[in-house]
Amino acid sequence: MVSFVITYHDQPIEFICECIESVLALSLSRSEREIIVVDDGSAYCPMNDLMKYGNDIKYLRKPNGGVSSARNIGMKMAAGEYLQFIDGDDKLIYAPYEHCLDIIRFNDTDMVIFDFTKKQEATSKRHEPDVHINGTEYMHNNNIKGAVWCYLFKKSIIGSLTFTPGIEYGEDEEFTPQLLLRAENIYKTNATAYFYRQHSESVLNKSDIRSHLKRIDDNLKVILHLKNVSNELPGKDSIALQRRVAQLTMDYIYNTIILTRSKSFIMKKLHLLSTKGLFPLPDKNYSSKYKWFRRMTNSSIGLNILIKALPLVKKEK
Repeated sequence: MVSFVITYHDQPIEFICECIESVLALSLSRSEREIIVVDDGSAYCPMNDLMKYGNDIKYLRKPNGGVSSARNIGMKMAAGEYLQFIDGDDKLIYAPYEHCLDIIRFNDTDMVIFDFTKKQEATSKRHEPDVHINGTEYMHNNNIKGAVWCYLFKKSIIGSLTFTPGIEYGEDEEFTPQLLLRAENIYKTNATAYFYRQHSESVLNKSDIRSHLKRIDDNLKVILHLKNVSNELPGKDSIALQRRVAQLTMDYIYNTIILTRSKSFIMKKLHLLSTKGLFPLPDKNYSSKYKWFRRMTNSSIGLNILIKALPLVKKEK
């Protein structure tokens, strides 16, 4: 019923074991689940440490090529009706994820969207999910989650969609909105079913300038690609994706300010966005945060305040 694709690269062995065991704990028989571990060329091969799981997992080791290439391979291998991505240092939370499994057991749905937590021992309340919402309509009215592991979805809706190799930061942001547009009906639940582990070795915690510049460059590539895709889509799909492009552009400007703190660099990037038709941000009523940020970046005074204040606020937090 479900293929769980776990991508692994140099995480502590205890993390990947916790991850696998969180899947094995679910109420899925061996014939109902498939666990694929894709080792993206780790310096230390964990195969011997994973032998204890025997036939419960499929292990593939490949040359290092990044999480996008690892996910593409796992996606191609997957034989399940539904697909769930998990990062090797994260894990599923039993009771809320069982709720997600019940949704696909008793309903013909393309996708279940659920929540995540950064807390090890998290509890969450559940309510009945919204039903019969298509992905386009959902994107029209909601700020979507970028992380692909917040989605349990039918493999059949993927089509030719893949992750772009070489994108280290934001590969999910490129994939998930296009995936949502392929979903004819989705269930949205507030079940907190995924534990996202933050630790010093996480990609987003890298603090050197080279990593910061790579992140900024990757994010811009994703935005430009999605903008090009939106231009090729029919009316409602195009409008839905344009909303996501505008939100990602807002995040891009915010992160450029936070990560570089260089006014000249920031102004250079804003000029580039302007030449691509992405700045100033569109005058849309997407969210209060979006409207506030658009107004601030739309004036030289507001922009100067953001450049000076945002890094201080971020540092204080």
